[in-house]
Amino acid sequence: MTIVDTTTSASTPSRVEGKNTAMIVCWFLGLGSLVSWNSMLTIGDYYYALFPESYHPSRVLTLVYQPFAFGTIALLAYNEARIDTRKRNLVGYTLFFLSTLALLLLDIGSGGKGGLGNYIGICVLVAAFGVADAHVQGGMVGDLSLMCPEFIQSFFAGLAASGALTSGLRLITKAAFDKSSNGLRKGVLLFLAISTFFEFLCILLYAFIFPKLPIVKHYRAKAASEGSKTVSADLAAAGIQTDAMDKAEDAGRLSLKELFFQNIDYALDLYLIYVLTLSIFPGFLYENTGSHQLGAWYAVVLVAMYNVWDLISRYIPLIECIKLKSRKALMIATLARFLLIPAFYFTAKYGDQGWMIFLTSFLGLTNGYLTVCVMTAAPKGYKGPEQNALGNLLVMFLLGGIFTGVALDWLWLIGNGKF
Repeated sequence: MTIVDTTTSASTPSRVEGKNTAMIVCWFLGLGSLVSWNSMLTIGDYYYALFPESYHPSRVLTLVYQPFAFGTIALLAYNEARIDTRKRNLVGYTLFFLSTLALLLLDIGSGGKGGLGNYIGICVLVAAFGVADAHVQGGMVGDLSLMCPEFIQSFFAGLAASGALTSGLRLITKAAFDKSSNGLRKGVLLFLAISTFFEFLCILLYAFIFPKLPIVKHYRAKAASEGSKTVSADLAAAGIQTDAMDKAEDAGRLSLKELFFQNIDYALDLYLIYVLTLSIFPGFLYENTGSHQLGAWYAVVLVAMYNVWDLISRYIPLIECIKLKSRKALMIATLARFLLIPAFYFTAKYGDQGWMIFLTSFLGLTNGYLTVCVMTAAPKGYKGPEQNALGNLLVMFLLGGIFTGVALDWLWLIGNGKF
């Protein structure tokens, strides 16, 4: 098979036109891919006030979310070559919008009351978030993998921005309603309404703006000429006929198995990055860090610091001289992060809130930086159909790492009497 490097000839006018606009749209689409789920994480203090601590809201909701996300992405990744990317992403963003709206209406309809019935309803909506995440994140990463690395970086920066934005809004709404009657709930309702708006915005951006940008049309047409069947609907939406392109030969395309073994280190990097991160965030931060001077603000501040540094770190690889490119160095850095586990344990037991805030910030910093380094390096050197397949495969390992990390997070409860 002839390996094609799609990063060359970047100065071609048809590829440059609309690039900055596309990067902005990618950022917003990344934001919409996780803003609903990050909303759930950020309002954890509300659910701890609403339900008994024995329900372990942050841990249970995360554990509900991940099997649906991982199971769905596994099915979609296996069948990615036959799935229409446009329909897949629009289904995902629409499901995010409807689920976030339903979460808002559920709280309004119940009058902000707890109870097992409402808790189960929230769990069902969280499961829907997981299904939507698998549709959108895998679909978008696969689609952007056959374009330029800057789009991937911008999309993943948007993912992190969803956490920073939700944390910032949460701090503002918590402060604004802190002294008012039932202020915690009022802040959460406003917060969910804003998240619902962002999801609706993403539907419009992906359906009507993104496919019509010249640079996006160029990359998708190129992928179609290389045998990709997943971009046909998006090209049709942009007014490009694909009948001739659909006949392109895809003989010699690498299988998923071959792609996996050629990129096994990248897949393991993403898996291990998120195993470590989700074994600490958010459950440990809400339930295992004790009481400190910040009181009810403590967990909210920790989540905010993680999200802010996760966002900042995703722009660091734009500086070429400090971008980690060596496959061996990426694996060493990923394994070295596991030293954070004893660091968090001893800091929670003996340290003060300042050290915990520092560690949480470092957790976010390394998570975002390594994620972007891996995702922008991996898809190079393949044809369009293979880049799409590899993008889906890497997201599957990313979500698999999150699932494993969420399960391991429960081990922090051993011996502290909270089971």
